[in-house]
Amino acid sequence: MSQLRKIIHIDMDAFFASIEQRDFPHLRGKPVAVGGSKERGVVAAASYEARKFGVRSAMPSALAYRKCPQIIFTKSRFHVYKDVSFQIRKIFFEYTDLVEPLSLDEAYLDVTENKKNISSAIQIAKEIREKINDTLNLTASAGISYNKFLAKTASDLDKPDGLSIILPDEAEAFLEQLPIEKFYGIGSVTAEKMKKLGIYKGKDLKSWPLTHLNDNFGKTGKFYYYIVRGVDHRIIKPHRERKSIGAERTFSKDIANVELMKTHLLKIADILWERIIKSDKRGKTVTVKIKLHDFVSHTKSKTFEQAVKSKSKLVDEAVKLLDELQPQTFNVRLLGISLSNLQENNNNDDSDESDDLNQQLELW
Repeated sequence: MSQLRKIIHIDMDAFFASIEQRDFPHLRGKPVAVGGSKERGVVAAASYEARKFGVRSAMPSALAYRKCPQIIFTKSRFHVYKDVSFQIRKIFFEYTDLVEPLSLDEAYLDVTENKKNISSAIQIAKEIREKINDTLNLTASAGISYNKFLAKTASDLDKPDGLSIILPDEAEAFLEQLPIEKFYGIGSVTAEKMKKLGIYKGKDLKSWPLTHLNDNFGKTGKFYYYIVRGVDHRIIKPHRERKSIGAERTFSKDIANVELMKTHLLKIADILWERIIKSDKRGKTVTVKIKLHDFVSHTKSKTFEQAVKSKSKLVDEAVKLLDELQPQTFNVRLLGISLSNLQENNNNDDSDESDDLNQQLELW
């Protein structure tokens, strides 16, 4: 039997909001939302004080204000969040190079073999959390198990500022009793569909044959079949492939004028192309997104045989895709462009733009 891996999932607690509360004492202990305002916008992050009122990230800020009239909206400072995230990752790299970031505020670490030769993953997780607290005055929650799915699940069990472990011998029994909506990878829509099919807990999901799961949930049926059995063979990928590069803008007032939309689209394309140049990648698929006043989104995409190698080409295609969306029939609150199907930039391209730019607890 091959050696079981020791995987830690670190998840910062209310990351953006916690940084704001750390840096601005008058926000401490208060319900805080990063992003948006009481009139419009979207909540990027909510403090735990705000979450008690049902405020969540990605929630329209007007709804957040209705749920919690005393909420304090603050502007996001992504340059600060990125800097703090970099400092956190430096702590991770003290222990292992097998670090897979999922976002600015969470990452997987494989510590089966580690730089400090510490045999206990629990000890490593404790040390990491202590260092984050001591050096950055922020709290993190950690989950520990033998694969990514279970480590991620464990990190959500005791938030904020918690540490949980799911041992190999405990995994299946634990998953059988876990409410279906608590499974990482099962969103609210899928959870509701499962409940209509009589799947409320892991033990219900486990009773379904693979063929029935495939019939009802398509290719993800296989994923559900294995995770409820504690099986996840995905490895830690230190350098995760970026799947797309995008830029978007939310307007203070809805726009119905198509020419004005196109003017904004040009500005968004400028920002996007700067990001593309910095990434040193090009992509074959251009996508334009519009979000309406009711938060319903519509997208149009076009894929080319060759990568888009110039900003002028990107702009031309984005304008065409916007026209195909018939925006004159909508009140638009957000415009966005993204480039996907990415590949490394070929230095010989003909771009007309500058490229300067199961073991016992003691074993864990």
